[in-house]
Amino acid sequence: MTILVTGSAGHLGEALMIRLRAAGEAALGLDIKPSRFTDRVGSIADRDFVRRCMAGVRAVLHTATLHKPHVATHAAQDFLDTNVTGTLALLEEAAAAGVGAFVFTSTTSAFGAALTPAPGEPAAWITETVAPVPRNIYGVTKVAAESLCELAFRRQRLPVIVLRTSRFFPEADDEAAVRDAYETANVQANEMLHRRVDLADVVEAHLLAAGKAAAIGFGRYIVSATTPFSPDDLGPLRRDAAAVVRRLFPDCEALYAARGWRLVPQIDRVYVNDRARAALDWRPRCDFRHVLDSLRAGTDFRSPLARAVGSKGYHAASFGQAPYPVG
Repeated sequence: MTILVTGSAGHLGEALMIRLRAAGEAALGLDIKPSRFTDRVGSIADRDFVRRCMAGVRAVLHTATLHKPHVATHAAQDFLDTNVTGTLALLEEAAAAGVGAFVFTSTTSAFGAALTPAPGEPAAWITETVAPVPRNIYGVTKVAAESLCELAFRRQRLPVIVLRTSRFFPEADDEAAVRDAYETANVQANEMLHRRVDLADVVEAHLLAAGKAAAIGFGRYIVSATTPFSPDDLGPLRRDAAAVVRRLFPDCEALYAARGWRLVPQIDRVYVNDRARAALDWRPRCDFRHVLDSLRAGTDFRSPLARAVGSKGYHAASFGQAPYPVG
């Protein structure tokens, strides 16, 4: 029996294919773009194509999506076609084929406006209980697809796990002000405190979710690096985040200074992975302590898998000095 990976030409899809094939698993890569890990080229919105790909599949790892960087280059209908219609086709065909587990890669961007507290308010403590307030078509379609996943479990008893992943892409930030103020590695190291996860840890969460889906039935979990912060830190994080980090990690200042790095002055949200760790027995290896230990050792804090997959970008075209046509 085969594990079907959608989006096999993307960051996560390729990483899953690498991991599965290294373990000797039968894995079928599906993507609209050819790649060395894409076995079937076609659209997930093509119901006949999806049905043919589902033969002999025991689990689906659905990573294919239009992302936030596509908002400026793709129509709303494109997002609906891929993120909603494509997910519906996969869910229904998986249920019809008797697939035993379906894992849907969602995003913490689904929380949208709930991530940004009002001025003067403490940082937001983001758990699965926070209601999404999508602020663009990307968030709207991912939330809609999550609802389809839950419906597929309730109506067709297809075991589905939704993983709301935080940032794991290696590309530079999509905001020009952030790119101008910090080098990319500095930005991503800071994000490991509250809103980033290493690609290898995301892969592990997906594989664990596939193994536990039948027992769980339906679940929705945040997949982000384990934060060192507690709810008591939320007020101080909006006022002076660097002071909070220096208190928790006294060695940070010297290690950062040696690289010419800086901490951010404020943090507005903290993603909490407690439920994913408990329900999936997931133990993410990369956190901010790992970042500092890597700086001390003079090594890259990214996992070997993240470095092997590398940067893929989101568009065939370039946009001046920016990696995306926004910010």
